[in-house]
Amino acid sequence: MIRRIVGEGRPVGEVAAGFGVSERTARKWLSRWRSDGEAGLQNRSSRPHASRSATSAFWPGLAAKLRREYRLTGEEIASRLGLARSTVAGWLTRMGLGRLSALDPKEPVRRYQRERPGELLHLDIKRLARFEGVGHRITGNRRGASQGLGYDFLHVAIDDATRLAYVEVLPDERRWSTTGFLVRALRWFKERGVSVQRG
Repeated sequence: MIRRIVGEGRPVGEVAAGFGVSERTARKWLSRWRSDGEAGLQNRSSRPHASRSATSAFWPGLAAKLRREYRLTGEEIASRLGLARSTVAGWLTRMGLGRLSALDPKEPVRRYQRERPGELLHLDIKRLARFEGVGHRITGNRRGASQGLGYDFLHVAIDDATRLAYVEVLPDERRWSTTGFLVRALRWFKERGVSVQRG
């Protein structure tokens, strides 16, 4: 290409079109040849000489220190350091400091568990829908939807100390069903050595 432009004196645009490149690209190569000779025509890395975003570990460390010691927001840190908000936000997120709440000590989980069996009994009722056959979530077919078949009620009693559980499926959660369940549960626990204390 250079030989045709310089040696033959042909127009840059014509030579560029013949090589399938833009006139701008042809002029760039011509400029390199004029400044560096044959060495200027060698392939060069497209990697930038310096990256604005590449920073040393100093800046992220300083941002973390400002966050921990002064509880500054990402925007305040970016402003003080003269950096982009997004850069500071990225550092803080990667260090697990993206939210100010991350600086607060975690409150210990307060678990209560009774020491003696029968001291505390957890009671719960869970409503379970009745259905027959395979539903639309499996078949993908919503046509011919079945009519509601009602509900069953899962009654659960769990002893807090032993985690021993008694479960029954009953047709309702009315007073008499629930009372009957509790009587049967207390009897069942007593048969297993868990005497429920009434308080």
